[in-house]
Amino acid sequence: MKTKLLPLLALLPTFALCQTVLRPDRVFDGVDMQQGWVVAVEDSLITYAGPAQGYRIPRGAAVLDLGGHTLMPGLIEGHSHLLLHPYNETDWNDQVLKESVAERAIRGAVHARKSLMAGVTTMRDLGSEGAGYADVALKHTIEAGIIPGPRLLAAGPAIVATGAYGPKGFHEGVEVPLGAIPASGVSGVIAETRRQMGGGADLIKIYADYRWTPGAPSQPTFLQEELDAMVAAATSAGSYAVAHASTPEGMRRAVMAGVETIEHGDGGTPEVFALMAEKGVVLYPTLAAGDAIERYRGWDGKTDTERIAKKKSSFRQALASGVTIGFGGDVGVYPHGENYRELELMAAYGMPPIEVLRAATSVNARTFHLPALGHVKAGFLADLIAVPGNPASDIGKLREVTLVMLNGKVVRQDPNP
Repeated sequence: MKTKLLPLLALLPTFALCQTVLRPDRVFDGVDMQQGWVVAVEDSLITYAGPAQGYRIPRGAAVLDLGGHTLMPGLIEGHSHLLLHPYNETDWNDQVLKESVAERAIRGAVHARKSLMAGVTTMRDLGSEGAGYADVALKHTIEAGIIPGPRLLAAGPAIVATGAYGPKGFHEGVEVPLGAIPASGVSGVIAETRRQMGGGADLIKIYADYRWTPGAPSQPTFLQEELDAMVAAATSAGSYAVAHASTPEGMRRAVMAGVETIEHGDGGTPEVFALMAEKGVVLYPTLAAGDAIERYRGWDGKTDTERIAKKKSSFRQALASGVTIGFGGDVGVYPHGENYRELELMAAYGMPPIEVLRAATSVNARTFHLPALGHVKAGFLADLIAVPGNPASDIGKLREVTLVMLNGKVVRQDPNP
């Protein structure tokens, strides 16, 4: 299965140059850091990426001097919710129950622009959280050039086991809108998977475990045969499935069903991570979401809470297991445009910064079946960003994006970068 590359975007306000040569101090090419390179862009494509020595700048080309900067592929965010905003502003229940789909879509348009300006040129949105197919509509308006935003892969409403998801806490006579679509039984989950594919979802998100009652620990929800059926239905339609899973058994069932990525993975064990590595399933640990929630509860960021200590432990086990780890922070729980938080925590929790950069570029491009993205290489799409200094030695430099190029068009250029 291969997901088709999204249509090229024409964003406003932008300007395009027929030929542009970028001269940074260094280039992160998606795998390694290169010194003394230049990168040439014509229309939407990179036409040259390599040593400056011996390269002749084409006559009439514009030259963009990025002295003191690193040029690299645009960031590819793997786990986002454009239709959510930080829980310390409005808690999740009230966003689902009290904010209209229209309001949430308008917020989503604002969030998309913030992400793009922060250097996120591609984004995987993993569930509209009660807003139907509004994420699919956002994708279409971005593609049409109506609003600025990253290339978007949208999961639509997502699928939960009947009775498992929220909002909850009401008596049996009260019906409330839910954050995802409930389904049960092999025929029922196949039907819902097909509905969501037909509704425009680029992929299917499945909740493989969740809390059955408010405050209870997470438990596996779908049976193995139900998970198998959803993955098979998505794959048959030319797409793929991913799983929210934080318990060892929920993760194991999802991996055995054939999902391509596991989201969160808080309770992962060495055995489960080894199974993921064996099957080629990629982990999106969403470190920044857990960090943000603890801070909303009063944590000062100093002595680790139980939740933070467990998350650090599971992340280090995942690193040791050899499982592939991608960049995806569950942004929306914390502010859009602060996507860098996840990258900083990945480094703080033990991942070498050069591997963090790969996770945010080439690893995510490969995982999401986007063969023309994630590298600075001739023939690839010109989604590029520049940051001051060297993010391979200081990952915090990704907070300071000064240039964003999407599809060969400059959408952000700070003065005197």
